[in-house]
Amino acid sequence: MVMTSLADNLAIQNAMPYEDRDLPRTVYEMLARTTQKFPSHDAISFQLTSGPTDKAETLTWQELHDKTCQAANLFRSLGIGEGDVVALVLPNCNETAISILGGMVAGIVNPINPLLDAEQIAAILRETKAKVVVTLRGFPQTDVAQKTAEAVKAAPGVKTVLEIDLNRYLTPPKSWIVPLIRPKVTTTHDAAVKNFNAELARQPKTLGFEDRKEDRVAAYFHTGGTTGMPKVAQHKNSGIVYNGWLGHELLYTEEDNVICPLPLFHVFACHVIFMSMVKSGAHVVFPTPAGYRGDGVFDNFWKLCERWKITFIITVPTAISAMMQRPVDADISTVKTSFSGSAPLPQELFNRFEKATGVTIVEGYGLTEATCLVSCNPVAGVKKIGSVGIPFPYTDVKILTHAEDGTVRECGVDEVGEICISNPGVVDGSTYTEEIKNRDLYHSRPDTNRLYLRTGDLGRLDADGYLYITGRAKDLIIRGGHNIDPAEIEEALLRHEAVAFAGAIGQPDAHSGEVPCAYVELVEGASVTPEELTEFACSHIHERAAYPKHVEIMKELPKTAVGKVFKPDLRKSAITRIYNAALSEAGVEAKVVEVVDDKKLGLTAKVKKTGEVDDMAITALLGKFTRPWAWVD
Repeated sequence: MVMTSLADNLAIQNAMPYEDRDLPRTVYEMLARTTQKFPSHDAISFQLTSGPTDKAETLTWQELHDKTCQAANLFRSLGIGEGDVVALVLPNCNETAISILGGMVAGIVNPINPLLDAEQIAAILRETKAKVVVTLRGFPQTDVAQKTAEAVKAAPGVKTVLEIDLNRYLTPPKSWIVPLIRPKVTTTHDAAVKNFNAELARQPKTLGFEDRKEDRVAAYFHTGGTTGMPKVAQHKNSGIVYNGWLGHELLYTEEDNVICPLPLFHVFACHVIFMSMVKSGAHVVFPTPAGYRGDGVFDNFWKLCERWKITFIITVPTAISAMMQRPVDADISTVKTSFSGSAPLPQELFNRFEKATGVTIVEGYGLTEATCLVSCNPVAGVKKIGSVGIPFPYTDVKILTHAEDGTVRECGVDEVGEICISNPGVVDGSTYTEEIKNRDLYHSRPDTNRLYLRTGDLGRLDADGYLYITGRAKDLIIRGGHNIDPAEIEEALLRHEAVAFAGAIGQPDAHSGEVPCAYVELVEGASVTPEELTEFACSHIHERAAYPKHVEIMKELPKTAVGKVFKPDLRKSAITRIYNAALSEAGVEAKVVEVVDDKKLGLTAKVKKTGEVDDMAITALLGKFTRPWAWVD
């Protein structure tokens, strides 16, 4: 059914208990059912380059099913059992989708962001005890193969590396040139290296083992965007199927064509989109390995929608902003809806998009720790701009405040507190692979007999049951004990026609602990000064305490793979700027050379002496700030 209201969702929920629904019990069963219904329907398409007539490869549901079986058999032949891990260090391509499904069926799949550095990738491989890694063969303009080799060398548990050569997606003469300029991997390790597609072809197209119907962990996904070192969350078959069922029940049918230029190593693309395709039989298109980051994707985006007769656009606010810097230069009459997630969408950007395209944006909310989906604005009902909609069926959202003495209180209508959720995607007590990271992560409610995940997000529920995200608990700017929501500063700056992206954080302050500052990225070709932006922002911010003390224009803001502004890098920049200014003003011959994310201390400034320094003087000077610092040689 089409989602129109909270009453619709409650009607679905009240019709029967979730566990009584005739749903697949495993990811493989979900794939097999859809394949049986729509064997010849298009399932997944990928094109390496972004041109609207460029070569593309499409797999039907039968072909995707068969290759999934081959991948699962391959992984089993390499020693992967139900509790063993296949790690993927891959951008998007058809092999990525096949490896995700095959990894879930054979054991536990662990997609890893290929943009992470080798040390972070290695840390994840060690934490998950990965035995097999699927990655790229050396390819021009990417260092994925080299980084993976370095990571595998530091993760001795990895026994096999399977390589995918993207050259097969190219046509002559480019496909002739790649072997001549292919970058060589200079790092050696002890794992066996094999050709993924060659090994895949040797396997039978039916499962060589039983797909047991017991619920188990099928995926590990690392979090990203809020801390320096990713944490690894566990996802069970049941939670993955729940996300797929929601997409099918409320959004997609086998007649839909969905464009998703987001990375499959993130839950948004993998669970919310790809698993919804697996459940519904809809067709998903992944343009370029890097998605929205790929060369020419924004320039060709509307033409791609026309080529594939797209009905649903999957996007994020930063991508919407980039789209609005280009004309709608194609026939997009087939597009029904654009689904936006990952971060709240500013109202001005919402208005610009709908005016330019005539396409409605539906905002949703989810998070890795909950296997993703939580809420969504009704596709055919009332959409409240700035809201992330109404909770999905079988998802309960509570807004709670947690006092220092341990007491918990449920907030009233429109009262801001921490968003806490319970649904089939919340894994009881074992969200992270590292047990210490579960500390204080859950809240048990005796009155509902349910376990609630503490999301770390701040929000409120209005009188109609719509959920609003007001910020991250960790993102709050605390100025002398006064809480400031960075979203108000960001939304004020985004109203300026020259501003494409904005990120507000708290910069260190010796008197108040921290004060607001902001970083912006301009629309291409725009010109404005930091002073003009400061004045403009202050005229649209309601309280003086939230006025930014510093506005800095950057060529490009740091962003996560799904388009969120990456605030840890902004905080590092602010700490460096403020500490070095203090040292310079005091005439101290020392400087901050880097800011690192210490697991125990948080963001820590590394200070190097550049001359004779009185240790007591610098300790007194930097000790006025709340952020720690340490000497470095």
